Amino acid sequence: MRRLAWRTGAAVLVACCITKGAWAQARSYTWTQLREKFEASNPTLMAGKINVAESKANETTAFLRPNPDLSIALDQFQPFTIYPYRPLTNLAPTISASYLHERQNKRELRLDSARAGTTVVETQQEDVKRNLLFNLRNAFVQTLQAKAVVALTQENLDYYDRLLDVSRNQLRAGGIAQVDLDRLELQRVQFETDLQTAQVNLRTAKIQLLALLNDRASLEQFDVTGTFDSGPEVMPLEQLRSTALDSRPDLRAAVEAIAKARIDHNLAVANGSTDPVFGVDLGRNPPPYIGFNVSIPLRLFDKNQGEKTRTQLDVELNERLRDAAEAQVLSDVDSAYAALSSNRALLQAYKTKYLAMAGSVRDTLLFAYQRGGASLLDFLQAQSDYRSVQLNYLNLIGSYLTAASQLNLAVGREVIP
Repeated sequence: MRRLAWRTGAAVLVACCITKGAWAQARSYTWTQLREKFEASNPTLMAGKINVAESKANETTAFLRPNPDLSIALDQFQPFTIYPYRPLTNLAPTISASYLHERQNKRELRLDSARAGTTVVETQQEDVKRNLLFNLRNAFVQTLQAKAVVALTQENLDYYDRLLDVSRNQLRAGGIAQVDLDRLELQRVQFETDLQTAQVNLRTAKIQLLALLNDRASLEQFDVTGTFDSGPEVMPLEQLRSTALDSRPDLRAAVEAIAKARIDHNLAVANGSTDPVFGVDLGRNPPPYIGFNVSIPLRLFDKNQGEKTRTQLDVELNERLRDAAEAQVLSDVDSAYAALSSNRALLQAYKTKYLAMAGSVRDTLLFAYQRGGASLLDFLQAQSDYRSVQLNYLNLIGSYLTAASQLNLAVGREVIP
């Protein structure tokens, strides 16, 4: 019975350990999953949503009607009479109410201005999201690049360790000198340095991703997955430029700012008009009476003249800003497209020529060196060239994917997934 209980307890303990180990495994996110998590948890985006809600609340305030005024008066109160003491005999109570009537659609224009302001804020929020997604995509690409470099440097180190094993056997057989083995051993530190640097870069990229996601998970429980290679052909430049002019939120915000400025100018003109105040009086004189009155301010001076001029100038200012934003959009698209095309051409050259050539030269010189047909210096140079070509290729892929992200940023939406 005790042995059975012990076996049962051991089985439960092993099961718990396996479950805990599976739970502690790193969760790997694709780009789509990473973007969804970012949109749901990034504090800057969440703060921007609150800002949009605040702007919508201003619409309610802008459309409020003026409150009427109510006043109550007790006149002809005589507290100093002596005999007979009747201080309320001639009391004349009066109740009056008044209401300000806003002319020339001031209230409606205030609402239109507030709504236009909300539209501008919403578009600016989209632009903030566009830039933050660019930062997220860059961190995602850097993480993929760091993972690829870690794998490459580990592969290079393993390859070099196998070479050292062969060289030690050659030394014992008298095939090479001790100094040659020592030089090979000294060269290993470069591969160790590459591996350590790549691992640090991977951790740094993951830290940046977690900060954008507002995630407190440990680095060991967080990972990303995706294709680290060049993508398909992109659409022509003219189509990209046209798409950017329709999609860029900062350009749309500049256009919407013009519309708001025009509404504000109309509101300034309307505010220059005078608003009458209608009133009604009820009293007991005696006999009881009712009276009506209208108060109209005399508009001898236009105290809103400066505001009219300012808002008119603001329309022209926003039109110039719109033109500047449009020029910046086209410049961004052209620059990103040129960088992407350049990286794509270099990647094609590496894939079709340089990668295979570097591997062939290294293998040939290794074969020749092991049989005395090449010097150790020639082999080490070939090994260094192979390492440089491989690292340059991975860095070039990272530059290509970064340029693709830059093009998505310039266009305003994902044209390269």
